[in-house]
Formats: sequence, C-alpha cells, structure tokens
Amino acid sequence: MTELMKYDAAIERFDPVLGIEVHVELGTATKMFDGAPASFGAGPNTQVTPTSLGLPGALPVLNRKAVEYAIKIGLALNCEIAELCRFARKNYFYPDVPKNFQTSQYDEPIAFDGYLDIELDDGETFRVQIERAHMEEDAGKNTHVGGGGGRIHGAVHSLVDYNRAGVPLVEIVTRPIEGAGARAPEVARVYVQTLRDIFRTLDVSEARMEQGNVRADVNLSLRDSPQSPLGTRTETKNVNSFRSIERTVRYEVSRQAALLAAGGTVTQETRHWHEDTGVTTSGRVKSDADDYRYFPEPDLVPVAPSREWIEEIRASLPEPGSVRRKRLQAEWGYTDLEMRDVINAGLSELIGETIAAGATPAAARKWWSGELARSANTQGVEVGALGVSPAHVAELAGLVEAGKLNDALARKALEGVIAGEGTPSEVVAARGLELVSDDGALGEAIDRALQSQPDVVAKIKDGKVQAIGALIGPIMKEMRGKADAAKIRELIVEKLGV
Repeated sequence: MTELMKYDAAIERFDPVLGIEVHVELGTATKMFDGAPASFGAGPNTQVTPTSLGLPGALPVLNRKAVEYAIKIGLALNCEIAELCRFARKNYFYPDVPKNFQTSQYDEPIAFDGYLDIELDDGETFRVQIERAHMEEDAGKNTHVGGGGGRIHGAVHSLVDYNRAGVPLVEIVTRPIEGAGARAPEVARVYVQTLRDIFRTLDVSEARMEQGNVRADVNLSLRDSPQSPLGTRTETKNVNSFRSIERTVRYEVSRQAALLAAGGTVTQETRHWHEDTGVTTSGRVKSDADDYRYFPEPDLVPVAPSREWIEEIRASLPEPGSVRRKRLQAEWGYTDLEMRDVINAGLSELIGETIAAGATPAAARKWWSGELARSANTQGVEVGALGVSPAHVAELAGLVEAGKLNDALARKALEGVIAGEGTPSEVVAARGLELVSDDGALGEAIDRALQSQPDVVAKIKDGKVQAIGALIGPIMKEMRGKADAAKIRELIVEKLGV
C-alpha cells in the first residue's frame, strides 16, 4: 500500500507547485480537419471520414469556426493572439490515434502569454499565469472489455471508437502555479471551474465534464521551500470532475511528501486518478517534447488571422466574468455569501437558465444549492450529471408556487425526475403527489383533530395560537403529507374564530 503523509504535515514540510493542462472540446458542427459530425452520443464509428480515420491520401482542411473559438478563448484569458501560427505533427502510436500522429500546435500556438484571475472560496483573488492556448484534434476512445471498472488491466480485449478522433480541441497550459501553499487543491478546482464557466459563457463548448468535453491533466511537484528549484512533477491525466481535481492534488501532495521524506525520489510519469478508491496509480514514464518528434504539418498552411478579424471577435465577447457576476448578483438579489456559494459550486449558469425558464431567483438557488447539490454529493457526481434540467427545476418551483406541491412533496417529485421517471408534472401524476385541493376533505380532517384534542383547542381559544402546531402534525399524517400546512393553520384559525 502506498505510504501517505498527512496533508497538513506535508504542507508544513514542502511547497507544492501546480501546473494544469485543460482540454476543451469545441462545440463546432464538424471536426477540426474534416466534415464528419462532431456531436456526442452517436453509435460507434458512425461519425468518421477517411480523414478522421487517417486513411492514405486523405487530406485535412482546417475548420474556420474552430479557429474563431480558439481566438475567443485566448482573448478571454488575456492572451496575445499570434499574427501567424502553424500546426505540427505530434508523433506517437496509440490505437485511438489512427494516423500514428496527432495534429496539434507546438512552438507556434495561436494564443500565448495570458492570465486568469480566479476568486477562491473566501473571496480572495488568485492569479494564474497562462503560458499558451493551442489548437489540436482529439483522439478516439478505447473501451476495455472484461477488466475491472473498464480499465485495461485484466481486460480480455479492447474496442476503439473513432467518432471522437478529430474533434476540435483547445488545450490551455498554465505556467507553474506557485504560492498556493495549503490552498493548492482549492486553487486547482476553482481554476478549472472558472474555465468551465468561461467556455459556457463564450458559447464555444457545452463544457460538460461528465461527457468529457472538459478534461484536466494535473501536474504537481514538491520542493523544500519557495526559494528552492522546482521538483520532479507527476501528471495525473484526464481528471474530469471538480471534486476529483481537488482530491487528486491532495493525494499527490501526501504521496510525494511521504516518498521524499523517506529519502526516495519522485518519478516523472503520468498517473491515473481512481474515483472509487481515491488514489492515483502509475501510468507510464512521462515523455518530454523531444520524444514526440514534432515537425511542421506539411498538409496545412500557416494560420494568419487578420487584426481586423481578431478585433471583430474581441468586440463580440460577452462581458467579463467578474462584471457579469456583479450584475447577476444585483439582478438576483443575492447576498455576497449566497453569490459566492453559487459561484464556488459552479451553479451560476444552471441557476441563470432556471430563472430564464420562469423560476424566481430564490427558488432557483434553493433547489440547485440545496436538494440537487446534496443528491449530487451523495452520488459522487457533478450536479449537472443528475439528469435534471433548468426547465425541470423551473417547472418544479412553479408547482410549489401554484400550491400544487409543498416542499416535502416537491422533494419526492425531484427524486422521481433524478430516477428518470419523467418531468416533475409527470412524476407528480404517476406518484399521486399533488396536494389535496378539496377543502371539504381537509375540513373534515381538521374537525376530527379538533374533536380529538379539546385541551389544545382550549389553549388556542385562550390566546395561545402557537398551540395550533400540535394539531397540524396529526392532520398532515392523516392527509399523508398531501396538505399545505399554511392552509391547515388558516382553516383552524377560521374555524375557531381566533
């Protein structure tokens, strides 16, 4: 079993340095270099052409929209946009790379020298320096059959789906992130959360981590002090949830600290994060750039975006995140703490879409930050992966506001939506959850409660109105929870004339 040092002890002894590479799949209609569809969820190997399969004689043609989206991302990250850049061949063999090389950018990226200011959980601002944002194509997808949990170890055979091969990507690479100290896991999480929100705001990607639209490679090294040279880093590949990013950093800090404290050395390697066990395991010795034998792509001309086009794109960018945050907070009427919690949980887009669908800001925040966030945490997934849409939440809030559901029944309806039973209205109808609207039936239940508890009735008539609470519970039980407590209170007051 891997030795670990307690995180606090590791941070006292060593200084962590991060480096994060984030890949975002661009939301273009077609792939980076051919006309195959770039949509998610189609049958295996149905969205391919000779180009994305790397067949002999097939030539690439650059997707202009992908270049536009890459420039948008670069500008949003305060980067310089290259007057001229080019693609290169990154040579390596994997079954999911049919050409035996990936068309990427190497020493001439489209965007470089940027930064991103992120807001940590307590409101403090931390600046992350961006080295580059470059364009490339995605690889296909391997599915390992017969092993444990879809892993290659112990698999009987593997299947390759080339639908994803050639999907446009932008890779954003940070400079070494120093000075985070004990907050390194938080910095890593918030940085990727902020990027995800930027991608969605720019409308360049669906940015759904559960579908692999956004993936993070987390580099981490330890050194004795901030004045010491950088240590040997590991790169944990394809971490695809905010929670996992934070846990990966904490684990690697503890693992590397124990190794160094015992006199060992850290191996420069790729590692894999295992959500089920909460550990990273060794992948392969990490290749340096020279090992990929980069050389300029001979089948693509250099990309030279005009200054006019770049400025046109800049003028079309939505308002910066910090400005938008303040505007939304004012529109929604949230306190500083409420807005910070929404941002930290990555819920601003979902809440905004829910409000646009008809919910009040208070109801939208209540359901996303409350019941849905708890369900996601219990299941160990991102809240967006629950299968509940903003339209569903707005519909649920509308049913509560219309008096058809109380909060308890609404939670049961939401459970049904998460379970895939349909929309809130469909779940309410199927499960028979709607509040009793028949005043006669409710009045009869109230009469029985008043007759059975004369002492409570006497207290109420004597002016102790709070004693009504002793009657509401039994009435709600008789009505099987399908009554509104406020309405019960109103009818009791009316019947007793108090």
